[in-house]
Order: sequence, then structure tokens, then C-alpha cells
Amino acid sequence: MDWTPDRSKKVPIYKQIAEYIESGILDGTFPPESVLPSERVLAKDLQVNRSTVVAAYDELQANGLIERKKGSGTIVNRGIWGFSKKRIPSWNRYIEAGSFLPNLPMVQQIRMETEVHNPINLASGELSDDLIPYDFFRKVLVEKTFAGRLGYDHPQGNIALRETISEHVREFRNIETRPSSILITSGAQQALHLIIQCLLTPGDAVAIEDPSYSYSLPVFRSAGLKTFLLPVDQYGINPDDLISLNKKHRIRMIFVNPFFQNPTGAMLSSERRKKILEISEEYGIPVIEDDPYSLTSFSGEKIATLKSSNYNNVLYVSSLSKIVASGLRIGWIIGPTPVIERLADAKQQVDFGHSTFTQWMANEFLQTGFFSSHINFLRDRLKQRRDQITSSLDQFLHEQVEFSPPNGGIHLWCKLKTDIDETSLLQESIKYGVVFVPGTVLGSQKGFIRFTFSREKAEFIHEGIGRFAQAIERLESSKKNFFISDF
Repeated sequence: MDWTPDRSKKVPIYKQIAEYIESGILDGTFPPESVLPSERVLAKDLQVNRSTVVAAYDELQANGLIERKKGSGTIVNRGIWGFSKKRIPSWNRYIEAGSFLPNLPMVQQIRMETEVHNPINLASGELSDDLIPYDFFRKVLVEKTFAGRLGYDHPQGNIALRETISEHVREFRNIETRPSSILITSGAQQALHLIIQCLLTPGDAVAIEDPSYSYSLPVFRSAGLKTFLLPVDQYGINPDDLISLNKKHRIRMIFVNPFFQNPTGAMLSSERRKKILEISEEYGIPVIEDDPYSLTSFSGEKIATLKSSNYNNVLYVSSLSKIVASGLRIGWIIGPTPVIERLADAKQQVDFGHSTFTQWMANEFLQTGFFSSHINFLRDRLKQRRDQITSSLDQFLHEQVEFSPPNGGIHLWCKLKTDIDETSLLQESIKYGVVFVPGTVLGSQKGFIRFTFSREKAEFIHEGIGRFAQAIERLESSKKNFFISDF
């Protein structure tokens, strides 16, 4: 075969091979019933892995262009011109052509590991079962009768729940709002998706924190947005950086996670909050305030949200996922009524509105005095786990990591002082039965990792950090042996 794939192209090698053979079939270079080279022979000729040729032949077979016959090899289909053969879609092409991008491979791997192999989980941003108020929900199911409808509800969400949320945010977050300015969503992630899809257009410039959970979301790239990074320090983002970005790129929207930020645990200072709102007002830039953690302050301090200081410029996003139960899938957006109505229309097109049953359960929970006692219990337990993970890191890795203990939330941002690639460290840690999130998934800087301490009990956190320390020791030992061998 007098052809070789172009390795400088962004097109995958298997696809280049498939396209070359398809072109040859159509122009007669490979006539009907001619035998193509075996997978092994073609792989050798093209100097590629056999699996690459297998993938190319799979695609050609899916398109009905070739047949694989046991004992005869790979043959060009004789019926392609008369369409005597039925053809099935080339699903690989459809998968790769979709406009909505998949999760990062590393995110997919972490999810698979937690679902299949049940490691010590210092990666997943959710509560462990002992922190979820199951007893309350069981009691509600036994003592209460669901009186709602199981048909479609209001596009913005159940009115009773929206009324309850308006009271809830007034009491706990100092936000004055009305039910008409609230949209119930399937958690905060759907809220962000709706905002991005409905209020921005391809090519728009948006500012996100670095590092941040938003950094890992493909939804920004899927929407064709240009993301610009705002470095996060112990006091959150620097408003001066935002001004500089806006002068260069005309920022259309600012996404911030201001309180016990994911992943750094940073708290946006009151001075910076004020300055960000002033910038928003001066330049007319909307602020998206993503607030899953403000109620988890270990000191019990009541935090002034950005939304409480500026009603019109801020879209406020929150949920029950990080403080009650992620499986309820109850989140909300608070904003100007016309914006909420636009987002509700889009949500209705996607899922015809939220589940009436889980909205009823959430309403029952928020209406009772039990919510306050649950939050106090949650703060206490999360603080214990924060203390455990910092103690375990000091015990096992005192000289090899550095971190600032967060004063709320569920994440600890850890800098590796040793020269180890955090991606390789994840692979080694998986062998020891523990997972975390490498920092490069969440930000632009290397040498960081995120530990989440809400998913495991204290004793498993301690065991997990011990195993993590073993993984580091193993990698460092391998590196030393490599240098000695090389020398």
C-alpha cells in the first residue's frame, strides 16, 4: 500500500486509514471482492498498532464497505454499488461529531473507578450516607401523604417549593426574592448549563476562576465560548485581574464560587466582593454566583452573599446537593423575572419540568425546623473530617505537601512539594485503592491535587491518606531506581 498516514494531522490515525481505503474503494483502486491486507500485515506496513487498523476496519465494516470472512480475510463488499447490502450507521462518526463534548477522560476514569472498584473515595463531591438525613425522609414517607400531582408542574417549579425557598434564602442567606424570580433546577450543574446555553452565544468571552470546578466542565467549550482565567488566592479572585481581562476581551459574564471555593476552599473577601459588584455595575457584566457551600461555615458565621448586596446584576445558583442529598437533584436559580422565564422555557423544552415528588420531599425538609439542626450537625461532622484529613496529611506527608485548611465546604487543595506528576500519582493511587482529583483537571497549574473529605468517614480518610502516601513513596522509589539504573 503506497500510502502512509500523516501523523502531524489532528485527524486520528485510524480515521485516516479508513478514509484512504474508502476513497480507494470508490475510485476502483480496491475493486469489489478484492482482498485487503490482514490487520497484522497492514499494521506492520503502516507502522501503527494493530488495534488502530482494527478500528479502521470496524468503521469500514459499519459503513457496509467491507466484509470480514473467517478463512478468507477482509474483502471489499461486492454490493456497494447496487446497494444490495444493508448498511448500519458508523456510530463512531456520530459520537465524535456531536456538538456536546464528553467529560475529560480523567474525570470518566475516576467515576468508573468509584462505581466499579469501590476505592476509598477522596474525589467525589457528595455527602456520605451518614451525613444524609435519611431518617427524616423515611419519617415523611410514613407519616405524610403525598398530595401533589404526578403530572407536569409549573415550568419554573412547584409554587409551594418556590415560596419555601424564598423564605429559606431570606432567613439563611439574607436574599430578598419572590417565587416568580426562582427557577427549580436539577442541581446547580443544570442551572449553569441553562445559563450558558440561553444567555450567551458562540464566541462570547467569559471569566472563570483558576482553579475551579468550572474549569473541568466541557459545557463552556460545547457552547463555543472563550474562557479566560482569573487566578484564585486565599482571598478569592483579584478584581484588578477582572478589569484587565475585560479591557482586552470584553467579558460577557463572570462565574464565581465565592465561599469555600471548589477546589481551593478560599473565601472571597468582603472587600473583593464589593469591588467585583462595582465592576459589574460599571461595565454591565452579569455575575453568576455559584453558592453550594456558604451554609457549611465551621464557625457558624452567616455569610453575606453577592446576591444579597445586588439583586439585579447577580444570578444566584445554589442547591441541596452539598448540604442535604445530591440524589434529590434540587437546585435553583434566583434572578430577574424575565431571565428566569427564559431559562424556564429552555428547561421545559429539555425535561418538561422537575419531578413533583422530589420537589415535595425538598419542600417538607426546608419547611421544618429540622433544617437548622441538620446544618449544625453537618458543620460539626465536616469540621471533624477536615481536622482528620489535615492531621493525617501532617502524619504521613508532613515534608511532602502543603495546604491551607478550609474554614468550610468539603474540599482541601493540596500542593505537592515533591516533583511527581499528579496524573501518574492518580494511576499509582488507584492501585492502592484510593482516588482523588488531580489539580490539572481543575486548573492550569501543575503539582496540585484536590481531596474531598465529605464522602468518607474519618477512619477511611485516615486510611486513604496512608495509602496515598504509599503511592507517593512507590513513585519516588521508582524514580530513584530509574536514575541509578540510567547512571
